[in-house]
Amino acid sequence: MENVVFDTARAEDIPELVRLRIAYMIDEFGSITEYEEACMRRQLPEYFSRKLGTELIAFVARAEGRLVAAAYLLLEEKPSSPFRPNGLGGEVLSVYTEDAYRGQGICTQLMKNLVEYGREHKLDRIDLVATKEGEPIYRKIGFVDNRTKYTPLKYELR
Repeated sequence: MENVVFDTARAEDIPELVRLRIAYMIDEFGSITEYEEACMRRQLPEYFSRKLGTELIAFVARAEGRLVAAAYLLLEEKPSSPFRPNGLGGEVLSVYTEDAYRGQGICTQLMKNLVEYGREHKLDRIDLVATKEGEPIYRKIGFVDNRTKYTPLKYELR
């Protein structure tokens, strides 16, 4: 980890963010279809151009002239409630480290940076859904079970 630099992504990093997002999806699902990859390559640059640095903060690790890891914090504002007195929160998305850089504490540092950003910006909470591989890292940092009386549901529109 000695030659790894941690910071947040900028507009010029968008091609690398697209590359890492697609690599994450392939790693997570085993494969993606050509159609799915084409959709991501079409949508992601425009999405990142609009959201990066405002509603989406990408915490990244740089090495060898490229991004080798990323963790996204999607910021959200909701009406104030007992769960969110400030109405501010975030959701962690797509935490990914390239194979050659795993096991070096990079993900842990990215997540610590993400949590510190949340503190500095007065977020009430940060949510995430953990993979089995990521769960020990998140718990070590201080994430806990999200116990709720509500049942998460979704409605697929496609």
